[in-house]
Amino acid sequence: MKIGELAKISGLATSRIRFYEASGLIKSVARKANGYRDYAPETEWILQIITGAQAAGFSLDEVRQLLPTGADDWRPEEMLVGLKRKVAEIEVLQQRLAHNKAQLLQVIEGIESKPENVGCADNAQLLLKRMRKAAVESSR
Repeated sequence: MKIGELAKISGLATSRIRFYEASGLIKSVARKANGYRDYAPETEWILQIITGAQAAGFSLDEVRQLLPTGADDWRPEEMLVGLKRKVAEIEVLQQRLAHNKAQLLQVIEGIESKPENVGCADNAQLLLKRMRKAAVESSR
């Protein structure tokens, strides 16, 4: 299959496909006499794996370690370890994001419920004190 066909099927730019090839993520392909690349049919699903893994947060180096080097070279144990490690990383990130979101919501609530007799600068100081106190209490 020519690179243009592969690009159309995969939805990727030809430059992206060439980049993945140059990076060793997809097999280098032989060129025909006319200079066109001739990709194997399985290249389409390898590209789907690569783009899906990137969307899930895998770096290209991580993808490279998980991809089989050939059709008969699937390493399910290594793949499971890598996938479980990424799930754990995502869970830690979700916890951090939830904490950050809670802090932002606390600030928003503090600004929106500012007493009329308190100035903005004083309200900001009150909010900072509350946030510091909450941080100390959560670290215990």
